[in-house]
Amino acid sequence: MSKSSTTVEVRILDKEYLVACPQEEQEALLRAARHLDNKMREIRSSGKVFGTERIAVMAALNITHELLERDTMSHATSNLLRAMDNRLDEALGESSGN
Repeated sequence: MSKSSTTVEVRILDKEYLVACPQEEQEALLRAARHLDNKMREIRSSGKVFGTERIAVMAALNITHELLERDTMSHATSNLLRAMDNRLDEALGESSGN
């Protein structure tokens, strides 16, 4: 079963873009576009970065950094939970053996 694709108009930094997107992913695309637009506006309003291309690259770097940090935190949390689970199994094994 193929996904039907539709064209969605998104607006980022006052410029319109047409993006092909499966119908069921339109809301996610619009949320992503709003997020990117907000990040780019924040960077532009800081006055430290000039030019749309540079602003876009900085926004992409910032968003990528945030995602990698979340992934790292998620991985660290998984490792901690796994270690706690192992210790709990060991402790329960010791107590049932007594």
